[in-house]
Amino acid sequence: MSTVTAFFEGRIIASGEKAAVTHRIEDGYAQADFAAIDIFDDATGARIDADYWDAGKTAPARGRGRPSLGVTPREVTLLPRHWDWLRRQKGGASAALRRLVDDAMAAPATPEARRDAVYRFLTATSGDRSGYEEAIRALYRGEAARLTDIIGPWPDDIKSYAMRLLGD
Repeated sequence: MSTVTAFFEGRIIASGEKAAVTHRIEDGYAQADFAAIDIFDDATGARIDADYWDAGKTAPARGRGRPSLGVTPREVTLLPRHWDWLRRQKGGASAALRRLVDDAMAAPATPEARRDAVYRFLTATSGDRSGYEEAIRALYRGEAARLTDIIGPWPDDIKSYAMRLLGD
């Protein structure tokens, strides 16, 4: 399950599944504050968008057919031998591709992916903080102790989330 963490003014205000976090924000913050709230994907460190609804609004109705399942056309370019292999798999090409993607998503993040997640998060939240550039250098050199020292004066929730993304 994919989880997210929301920040407001450098503090963690909610963490968990995206829908639950969005509802918590809707219930606990004024609409005027929504723009100042940043939500990050816990796997990638990337800032994500949230769909906020007023209490009186409902989600737009969807039409019939495949789009209601979230299916959108995509293009995949493979060699004939790849298509042949996919066709031989249980459930066909689509099912095999979904299984491959699900397995890859479930695999533990590589150290490089964790560093990139920290970079994305720190760039979004702390790019203007003192020591940011040196912190990024320490991050990519693998100098965790140096990184911890540099970000020491930053808000506690930003530091702890960055270390959580890094896996330390």
